[in-house]
Parts: sequence; structure tokens; C-alpha cells
Amino acid sequence: MKVSRLSFGASSLGGVFHSIREAEAIEAVFTAVRNGINFIDVSPYYGHYKAETVLGKALQELPRDAYLLSTKVGRYGHDGVNTWDYSGRRATESVYESMERLHVDYIDLINVHDIEFADLQQVVDETLPALVALREKGVVGHVGITDLQLENLQWVIDRVPAGTVETVLNFCHYSLNDDKLADYLDYFEEKGIGIINASPLSMGLLSQRGVPDWHPAPAPLVEACKRAAEYCASQGYPIEKLAMQYAVSNPRISTTLFSSANPQNVLKNLQYIEEPIDWELVQKVKDIIGDQQRVSWANS
Repeated sequence: MKVSRLSFGASSLGGVFHSIREAEAIEAVFTAVRNGINFIDVSPYYGHYKAETVLGKALQELPRDAYLLSTKVGRYGHDGVNTWDYSGRRATESVYESMERLHVDYIDLINVHDIEFADLQQVVDETLPALVALREKGVVGHVGITDLQLENLQWVIDRVPAGTVETVLNFCHYSLNDDKLADYLDYFEEKGIGIINASPLSMGLLSQRGVPDWHPAPAPLVEACKRAAEYCASQGYPIEKLAMQYAVSNPRISTTLFSSANPQNVLKNLQYIEEPIDWELVQKVKDIIGDQQRVSWANS
């Protein structure tokens, strides 16, 4: 897959971060694709099927060759209750259900979602073989795995046949406050695995708005990022701009996913990455974040 440097994460379409206006969310998808973004990522978990449903309405209006589509299996939910099922049977059913919601007959990339919630051995023995069988049938094009914990990604890749896992999606580990993903680039490249970097704003840590109430980051990290955001604002350089530029600055990372249901934010992010990055400001921000660099948290 030849993917754009910046790609569209559709989690926002599920109202994951705040409530959305559906027509505006659909326009955000159109805006992304019209302006050169060709990779779209979603999951049945986002908004408990809502994100796939809203995205599907948008995709009905777009030519199928205008985008590459990624969704996931393993993590679900309904009526506000999260559920997990990494069985091979459920994974297979989930793919076909997603295709119905998305109004497509082919998924370019199917991922096992947030494997840290799974028995990793089950992912190796059951979930991934089920997805590989769909790849062999031509129902899906490629197979990947996603997780916050980089160690889990490596554990699974080390225990499956070469070529089973073609991509990894990792989030909050190539951003101004945490670049741990860099430690794993050699490993993924040696395995021939494409790298998808998600959440360049670290789920709101690197924003002027600040983190939502549910953010799992520890308080000292939240405070350090707030100070960094205030400093960037004092320099007339929004931290969101610097964060987006930094996240796409490493050519070894195939694409960076951001999520927005606002067409203007889509355009703004595309504009940001076309402008030169201020590396002195990057260093200043890293200094402000200081000993909170690479401080992570448990997924939730």
C-alpha cells in the first residue's frame, strides 16, 4: 500500500472525543480525500459501531480507488459497555459485519485491535490465522496488529510465520513527549513491517485545549505538557502545529493518523505539515517536558 504521509483516523466520527454533527463529520472525510489523504482507519469499537456507520455513509459517495481502508477486530461494545472477543470465529464474522457497515466488499488492511486486552497466545494461534485465511480468500488485502505497548507487538511478531503481520499501528509513542517508537524502527524494518503512527497530539496532551477528563496520563505529565503548550502559545506557534510536524518528520514511519470530525481541522493539519518545522522550538518543548519524556500509561 502506498499511503499518504498523513492519514485520517475515523474514531472521531464515533463521537469518541466529543459529540459530532454527522454532516460535518462526513464532510471531514471528503475534505481529507479531496486533499490527498488516501488512508482511512476505523474500528467497530469506535463509538460502538457508530464510527464505521458514519464513515460508511461517506464512503458511499467516494470512488473505491480513492482511498485505502483499514478496520479492526477484537474490540467491540454496545449500550455503553466495552467487550472483547479475539476468537477466530468472531474475527471472521466481524470483518463481514464491518464491510456491511462500511458499504464495501473489500478491506485493504484488517488489524487485531489493542492486543494487550487479549491473550497474546490466542492472537498468535487463532486471531491472526483467521485473518490470514481471509487474506488468502481475497476478502482483505493485508493483516496488521495494533497496541499501545510496543513490547506486545514484538512478542506477537516473533511468534508467527514471517509475512503474517504486515503492519503495526502504535499510538502516543512518536510525539513530542514520547518517541519510544524510534527504538523499534530497526526491528520493524528488518521484519518488512509497515509502521502506522497514531495520535500525534497524544490524545490531547499536546493541545491548547488540554486533556479530556478521561485521559489516562499521570498528573505530572499532564502538567508538563500544559506548560509546553503555554510556552508554544507565547511564541505564536500552536503546540498542535509543532506536534503534527514532529510526528510526520521521520521518513521511516509510513504514515501518521490523526482524527477529526471537523473539515477545517483536516485542512489545518494538512497545512501544518507543509510548513518547515522549528527544531529549536522542538528542543525547547522537550526540555520543558523534561523528566516526563517517555512517561506512558496503561491502555483503557
